[in-house]
Amino acid sequence: MADKQYPATEAQRATGDWNPMWDTLAEMDPDYLETFLAFRAVPQTKGPLEQKYKELIFIAINVATTHLWPSGVRRHIQNALKAGATKEEILEVIQLTSIMGIHSMALGLPILMEELARSDEG
Repeated sequence: MADKQYPATEAQRATGDWNPMWDTLAEMDPDYLETFLAFRAVPQTKGPLEQKYKELIFIAINVATTHLWPSGVRRHIQNALKAGATKEEILEVIQLTSIMGIHSMALGLPILMEELARSDEG
């Protein structure tokens, strides 16, 4: 990855919102990772939604029974709290998403409680 420039990858790293799985992908196929992160960045860096609402949507996506991605849930709960979301707002997002299946609640609620304990919201 050192021979070629990867601006989207480096920009994502600089945000601190980094999925550790991306390290492996950066080694195996840095061009794919760069393209993915550039595509992913469009709605995150543009548009009218405040970051808090984008993070709440990401929480819903990550707790959804069709996704169930614990590290994503954790990162986006952390990001949502930093962006000003309350524990009640995050809980409501998890509750709304659980309509798809109770697994959303089983995944999201324990992570929310752990992150609240680590933050000022607890």
